[in-house]
Amino acid sequence: MKEKIISCLRESADIKLQIAKESLEDIIRVTQTIQKAFKSGNKLLIFGNGGSAADSQHIAAEFVNRFMINRKALPAIALTTDSSVLTSIANDFSYINIFSRQIEALGKKGDIAWGISTSGKSANVIKAFETANELGLKTVVFTGKNINKLKNIIVDHKILVPSSSTQRIQEAHITVAHIICELVENTFSQQDNGKTR
Repeated sequence: MKEKIISCLRESADIKLQIAKESLEDIIRVTQTIQKAFKSGNKLLIFGNGGSAADSQHIAAEFVNRFMINRKALPAIALTTDSSVLTSIANDFSYINIFSRQIEALGKKGDIAWGISTSGKSANVIKAFETANELGLKTVVFTGKNINKLKNIIVDHKILVPSSSTQRIQEAHITVAHIICELVENTFSQQDNGKTR
């Protein structure tokens, strides 16, 4: 059992170190895109299924409330939380539309659609990106190395975790999301204090 625990921890750590080597510039670009959107009065719409739905809510809460320090609230919405909206769309249209309809209703040019799909083949995430592109939103995807159907979708920024293991991908997603939250929060806390970057 000890060996298994150590193996899992080592695998998770190694993947994150690989991300540091391969995706550093991508993380910087995503951070800068979010900073720019918030400064321009735009918002962040986050979505995914299962564990990625939980991550969407987690990330939105970090922006709206606080991550590490007190600062002004930042506009982020998880599209995974309103059970009446989700079930009515799934019932009246299709489950594939649960995020795209919300983007159609809430999104505007300059907003960011941030989709999370560990498999890279979530049909409702792909549909959401198609709608976001039509409406002029910026797009960000967090996924694994097997991007599957997502490879045919235009997305402005991709964070690809170099793994096909769902749990390792999810662990990396929340780590990178926390880094982005911290960097964005630092920018706005400095603004609140009258400092420049």
